[in-house]
Amino acid sequence: MTHREQEDALNSLVGAVRADLVAVHEAREQALRCCRATIQACSQAIRALHRGDADTAAEQTGKADTALRAAQQALADHPALAAVGFLHDAEKEFAEAKLFGAFVGGGTLLGHADLRIAPAAWLNGLAEAASEQRRHLLDQLRAGDLDQAEATLSTMDRVYGALLTVDFPDAITGGLRRTTDALRAVLERTRSDLTTTALQARLQASIVERLPPS
Repeated sequence: MTHREQEDALNSLVGAVRADLVAVHEAREQALRCCRATIQACSQAIRALHRGDADTAAEQTGKADTALRAAQQALADHPALAAVGFLHDAEKEFAEAKLFGAFVGGGTLLGHADLRIAPAAWLNGLAEAASEQRRHLLDQLRAGDLDQAEATLSTMDRVYGALLTVDFPDAITGGLRRTTDALRAVLERTRSDLTTTALQARLQASIVERLPPS
């Protein structure tokens, strides 16, 4: 092969690689935009659920679903990109929004296959949905609804117990051990808050019972 032929071959090979990288870059940029849109919509949905606005929550989770499917489609031919992490984060937030909505509204809990996301993203989303229940429980305490608050704590406890049975390396679970540890800390604080409020309520009721009739 002459130098000229080698140069032509080299330019052709580099050009082919450059074209492939252009496609990868475009897919990455599209997926990043869609993942950001997914996370933003999920955040809006969770805020709406805390306000008791189920219609807005449903609208936002619908937007999240659409954006997430677009991200997954953009990365379908680029599995190496899909493993980088931003798709996992979007899928995790989507799972959190859907599962938190089911916890708050008493709906059906959907698995990772139903939500069309990776198992590790679903597990981490489940843990974060349980942690999000703390704010919901505190709202119940402020409303004086101890029974519902206890039911919410029980749900958080069941999720934590279930996650403890998933004992695999972080490379497989997407850092689930760390997320579960964070849930444990939230659960302990929440249990303490609920216990304190319950004891105060009982003490107040006892004092009222002892008051002489007016």
